[in-house]
Amino acid sequence: MNRSVLISGCSGGGKSTLLAELGRRGHGIVEEPGRRIVKQELESGGNALPWIDAIAFSRRAIEMAMADYTAAREWTGWTFFDRGLIDAASALQHMTGEPVLERMTAAHRYSRSVFLTPPWPEIYTTDPERRHGFEEAVAEYDRLAAIYPTLGYDIVILPKIGVAERADFILDCLGAN
Repeated sequence: MNRSVLISGCSGGGKSTLLAELGRRGHGIVEEPGRRIVKQELESGGNALPWIDAIAFSRRAIEMAMADYTAAREWTGWTFFDRGLIDAASALQHMTGEPVLERMTAAHRYSRSVFLTPPWPEIYTTDPERRHGFEEAVAEYDRLAAIYPTLGYDIVILPKIGVAERADFILDCLGAN
């Protein structure tokens, strides 16, 4: 059984907060590659930022997501990923037309159920790592919601409920409670 679970969906939809809750409950968690890259680039004065060089940013996110996936394979129990390789590869393919998505993701399979946070304007905010607007977040969500099924994943849309209830919902869906 594959216990590497993706939580993807709309930016600002509560993924990071949800992962923190799952981690608090003792599950393995992997923070979003994009946020880590933005933080590193801002601290070092780098240019691999989505608002400066989105292609370089996506390539770094792919590398980081593949390393995260490999490292997490050694862990026991459920591991929850805030985004992952599919999100990064789909962004690069969307921008460049390079057919990277299927090739890269075939060797790095996550659990069949992918949990998507839907657009939730009431909780959406920008911050130093998330500078894009809500409309851009919704467009990305729509693209991801269309891509995951083509790669053989079942999408589960997370309900707009409190973080503890969302964590319970995921764990119940996986039979992990």
